[in-house]
Amino acid sequence: MNTARLRDRLAASDPGLLRLAAGLRTVGAIALTLAVLGLLRADVPHLVAGAIAAMVATFAIREKQRAQQAVTLALGLPVALASLSLGALLSSRVVSGDLFFVALIFCAVYSRRFGDRGTALGLIGFQIYFVSLFVGAKVSGLPELYGVLGVAFLCSAAARFLLVPETPAGLLERLREAFRARLAQLVSAQLELLDAGPEEIDEALKDVREGTARLHETALMIQGRLEEGTSDAAAARLVQRRIADAEIAAERLGLLLLSARSAERADTLTLHLPGAPAPRAGRMAGRDEAMARVRHDLEALRLLVLRPVAARSGTALSQVRNRLLGYREEENLPPAPPSVQDVFRGIGEAARAVLGLRIALDGPQDESDDSPATARSREELDAEDAVIDAGDEDTGTQEELTGLRRPTTRAAVQVAVGSSLAIVGGEFLSSQRWYWAVLTCWIVFINTASTGEILVKGYRRLVGTVLGVLAGIVLAGAVGQHTWTAFVLVLVLVFAMFYTAPLSYTLMSFFVTAALGLLYTLLHTYSLSVLVLRVEETALGAACGVIAAAFVLPVRTDRRTNDLLVTVLERLGEVTEAAVDQLSGGTPAELLDQARGLDQALADLRAATKPLTHPITPLRARRDTARYVVALLETCAYHARSLAATAELLSTHPSIAADPRLRRAGRRIEDNIAAIAAHVADERSTDRVETGPSIASLLDTEVPGTPRFGRVTDRVLRHVQRLDETVMGLARPLHVPVAAPKR
Repeated sequence: MNTARLRDRLAASDPGLLRLAAGLRTVGAIALTLAVLGLLRADVPHLVAGAIAAMVATFAIREKQRAQQAVTLALGLPVALASLSLGALLSSRVVSGDLFFVALIFCAVYSRRFGDRGTALGLIGFQIYFVSLFVGAKVSGLPELYGVLGVAFLCSAAARFLLVPETPAGLLERLREAFRARLAQLVSAQLELLDAGPEEIDEALKDVREGTARLHETALMIQGRLEEGTSDAAAARLVQRRIADAEIAAERLGLLLLSARSAERADTLTLHLPGAPAPRAGRMAGRDEAMARVRHDLEALRLLVLRPVAARSGTALSQVRNRLLGYREEENLPPAPPSVQDVFRGIGEAARAVLGLRIALDGPQDESDDSPATARSREELDAEDAVIDAGDEDTGTQEELTGLRRPTTRAAVQVAVGSSLAIVGGEFLSSQRWYWAVLTCWIVFINTASTGEILVKGYRRLVGTVLGVLAGIVLAGAVGQHTWTAFVLVLVLVFAMFYTAPLSYTLMSFFVTAALGLLYTLLHTYSLSVLVLRVEETALGAACGVIAAAFVLPVRTDRRTNDLLVTVLERLGEVTEAAVDQLSGGTPAELLDQARGLDQALADLRAATKPLTHPITPLRARRDTARYVVALLETCAYHARSLAATAELLSTHPSIAADPRLRRAGRRIEDNIAAIAAHVADERSTDRVETGPSIASLLDTEVPGTPRFGRVTDRVLRHVQRLDETVMGLARPLHVPVAAPKR
């Protein structure tokens, strides 16, 4: 049992074990290279060169298919040999060497436009040239260094394909387990939210927000691996649908729990806006008794997420599943206030999503202990599965940017200019180790797209380097000249570097600087002055990178976030229009694909706003506005996903039918989204958002005696109403004018 819990926690903290695998694979490649070179009695400089080359050959390759990885690794070796040769040949020619280094940096960054393979080969070329500078490669020593590179690349291949192999199907399976574990963690956080007192409620709500965001992150990771990791497109769509169902059900359950705690319905925005106050508990007759049962059922739901029914002896867990699924039927709801009954309904829907997820991931289940309610849920799932096909994904067309408008070209020019400045400045600091400034300038541009991102990354790298220098002083003094002890510590630091890289750039910089301090010791160049120079070069490189980003073809953070905001609004409008149209009786569309496109656009925007929301930013008002806008967009995305998921149920659920009146209600939302997007794209736009009567009133029938809502469920109306309100809420922080309602 303890082993299972540890496995679940590890899966949740490291989805797909991606960080663990990257760290082990890189350390394995370095250790194997050192072992082979040690048996060949290589000297310390060659050991250091081999270790760095093995690390570069391993982490540079990012393709998903093993065959593509093998091809890139094979192409990387001649690129590395050529780069090493030129580094050795130009080492004595200062001007020519510097000019070539700048040209190499430009080509390495420009090659990113050719995808993962171009990025990998550019990275290998740059880093191996850096290795030649680091170990002081000479032409006379090239044959031995060629052999070292060959060993390093072979050991990298062995670590990748033999020691720590990774297949798309295996990675997807681990990501699925991570989704289950994070779903269980979210249910646990919701349980703590239910029990939280007045002093703990805000912290409990923060945990629910984080759990919801982590679950969404894992869903996006699965989405990116479905095509390679599943046997066919139909299976991929089935998994995609079940993941979406579980994500929506879990998020809705959290909102219902918030509403049940208070005397009135909670705002969806509360689940997405950091720092938003939690609704305080209100008085309601009969709620406390019902909440005790809710608590018991949440614990049962968590167990259902983590453990299949067949894993337990007898029928205890199947009875729990049957009871929770029974809440989907009105006659099985326990006596409770309406808001608490909504929680029971939410638990029932979450249990159904878990059942669907279990069937999609693990195949058919034992049905011998099914209750009538469970049997009906299975029939609904089977009906949905029958209509899920492998529809072609509409990728759309995008404008092809050319010349300096292309991001890779612009970044290449910026890095080349920044590196030139770093070379000049670095020569003044040290004619022997100026390349550290260039390395920092290069690194701060990786995976950045705006001046703000580069500034934050440069700041984090400088902080990590300063701390790493201090650690390097301590470790180098402790190790002395014990070569293999130092290499063991380097392996530990390299593993920590790769394991923490996605979590904290500062920590990654700390570990890599500490490792380099040990390598300096092995090369007999260790001194306090060298390590202080490392800090100075880092500061210089970061400053040169920021200067180049700010003055050479700059992409302002505001401009980038506005561009991404327009993209998010366009995706939101597409999903909303397609879902409302389908709910109104229109032609079915690929709603899940469109919803995931919205999620990915929102993830890009969230990443781009990090410089605006960073704690060091002096512009507090702009930081709060950015957080508020992103939270509003996340709320809109939740309601749009829910509408899309409901729309896809039309063909299989008799309780949900199209209502043409929804088209009129949705038109206002779509027009308002378009008006906000037009205003963000061009402040001179004259478009205005329009207020008006509630969505429910727009569905009033003109025929006396006709049911008000027809067969459109109350849940659909709530999602449309909340989406309408949230879109209107976006107008205020974005300064979009509001038009008077039409009469």
